[in-house]
Amino acid sequence: MNQCGVKELFRRAKEGCYALNAFNCADVWDMSAVTAAAQELRAPVMVAIHPENFTQLPLEIYAALGREMAERSDVPVILHLDHCQDVQVCKAAVDCGFPSVMLDASALPLEKNIAAVKEVAEYAHARGSIVEAEIGRIKGVGYEGGYEGDDYLARVADCVRLVEETGVDTLAVGIGTAHGYYEGEPHLSFERLQEIHRAISIPLVLHGGTGIAGEDVRRCIAEGICKVNVGTCIASAYMNGMKAELERFGENAFIIDLIGTVKEGIKKEVREWIRTCGGDKRA
Repeated sequence: MNQCGVKELFRRAKEGCYALNAFNCADVWDMSAVTAAAQELRAPVMVAIHPENFTQLPLEIYAALGREMAERSDVPVILHLDHCQDVQVCKAAVDCGFPSVMLDASALPLEKNIAAVKEVAEYAHARGSIVEAEIGRIKGVGYEGGYEGDDYLARVADCVRLVEETGVDTLAVGIGTAHGYYEGEPHLSFERLQEIHRAISIPLVLHGGTGIAGEDVRRCIAEGICKVNVGTCIASAYMNGMKAELERFGENAFIIDLIGTVKEGIKKEVREWIRTCGGDKRA
């Protein structure tokens, strides 16, 4: 699917007050589970690949897998590069056929964030892909953790400037979400989300979906969120399902004997999230 097709999916989501789901995947099994669940519910979905995956399989392999699954599916399945911090890797993903890429330069000063996003956006748009950027910080482990007070919240003026100066297609905004499982109840700044929604017109993205109450997710969608990223619960369903099946069959079991049940556990999580975000019957 090209740039116009993906942007049309976001336009429909925005007008219909639902959100596309982007599910983080690691290999062919969780990718195929996400695709199968989407087909069952007639939902458009995004399959998100984190650059860390490329330490185990080349970007080109994921591009080929995503392309084949999209072509074989009768609902839209969009391959998305998630949280990439490298301009050149974003460009390489575009060259390999990723219809959607995210350059996450949110840890940089605003001017450098804008410059990097603009470079990727110009490159991607000329080749038919869309680009996601980020303002504010998504709290969590690693390079995105360790923030105090409200300094992780996206600033409205920064959002406006980045959108106007880069031509980016979607924007992930820091409103209090976190990657991984939450410690206690997540505290989202709906007020900041409302302010950003009023200030810019492009679709907004919510990262760190796992652990947010369904009613809060739907409230975010009502305030402009058009894409919700979900990763941790998918990985947990995969690994815990595999652990349970190994305990049931024994350590010498073949993967192919286990993976059907494991995929059903992943599909259950995917179906719940698609319904939470209102994406079912939208394809």
